[in-house]
Amino acid sequence: MLNDPRSHGLWEKTAPAAPQTVSLQGDINADVVIVGSGYTGLSCALHLAQKGAKVAVLEAVEIGFGGSGRNVGLVNAGMWMMPDDLPGVLGADYGRRVLNLLGNAPDLVFALIEKHKIECEAVRAGTLHCGVGEKGVKELEQRARQWEKRHAPVHLLDADETAKKVGSTVYAASLLDLRSGTIQPLAYVRGLARAAIEAGAAIFTGSPVISAKRDGQRWRVATAQGSVSADWIVVATNAYTKAPWPQVRSELVHLPYFNFATAPLADGLRASILPERQGVWDTKEVLSSFRFDRQGRLVFGSVGALRGTGTMVHRAWAKRALARIFPDIGEVEFEAAWYGKIGMTSDRVPKFHRLARNVVGFSGYNGRGIAPGTVFGEVLARHISGELSEEELPLPVIDPQKQIFRGLSEIYYEAGSQVAHLAEMVG
Repeated sequence: MLNDPRSHGLWEKTAPAAPQTVSLQGDINADVVIVGSGYTGLSCALHLAQKGAKVAVLEAVEIGFGGSGRNVGLVNAGMWMMPDDLPGVLGADYGRRVLNLLGNAPDLVFALIEKHKIECEAVRAGTLHCGVGEKGVKELEQRARQWEKRHAPVHLLDADETAKKVGSTVYAASLLDLRSGTIQPLAYVRGLARAAIEAGAAIFTGSPVISAKRDGQRWRVATAQGSVSADWIVVATNAYTKAPWPQVRSELVHLPYFNFATAPLADGLRASILPERQGVWDTKEVLSSFRFDRQGRLVFGSVGALRGTGTMVHRAWAKRALARIFPDIGEVEFEAAWYGKIGMTSDRVPKFHRLARNVVGFSGYNGRGIAPGTVFGEVLARHISGELSEEELPLPVIDPQKQIFRGLSEIYYEAGSQVAHLAEMVG
């Protein structure tokens, strides 16, 4: 997008075309204006339109331009945080609600894919959280116990069982989560857009919001060449938030994450690596992830940005890491390389904000955007339509809290990932 091959990489090459859209021209009326066309915004638009609401979506660039079109494509259940830790952060009631909602969130993703016939390479074979060393095994054992007592379909696999699933002997254990799966993320978000348009929503791309002001009893949301008057505003921009809600950006630290995609592997390698086609990520602090696409390309990623010295460092590291994990893979060449930004909150928990009267939004997905974004979009639709009160939401209403050392943290993540990958190469 924007003639930048490092923005969406492989996903831009292989996704079906986005539905045809135009920029907003002139002044229109709607019941709800949604800012941002990622998973949250488009899920909200789809579910509101299905309820008969008049919905207008304003997107600054293109559908799925932000994290929704750039991520690895792992449809995970739950959150990064251990299940037992959530009540301590959110309180017992909210902890229980968000665990139930996000634990079952992949169900909604795959149901929407089936219902709306979204072509997005969906594979629901589970995901594998792979343990590195003794510390990683203990983390997985703890996570398994906590999900099992909640009757989640997770299975702790030993080193031998993990080797059979992954096609590598480098991991000491893994946690197989059968609730989860993989998708082509840009194809999925474009499919949500198509479904929302078919339900009656209007989507305007190339239409960045420059102001949002009260106009009597309604809101007037302005772009350079038009405006939308509406009763409600949904702010669904997450890590890619700009004006006029800078407070959302101020509470999110940007964690860069990159992916490389190999050329399609030979048949023998494709049969031996991830034979059941789970998606994988590991327990290392600077984690790695990998999965196949439908054409047999191995998509391999980690923390870091592909700019400046990071491009060379991360590319060299990725080649060595793949050879270490899969010794038979040989010298690989990458067909595509891309990266994006993950919005991290201070406590690693998503936030629900009422930014003003009838101005609401979820943000801070902390690397778990696909399933949470989809279900939180549905939750917003139910809240706006009057089906859910604020007291019944899965997260409490809070004001954005600025992270004081946000800028330093972002520099640390980008530079630190290069140091970590360099150290791994020479270690």
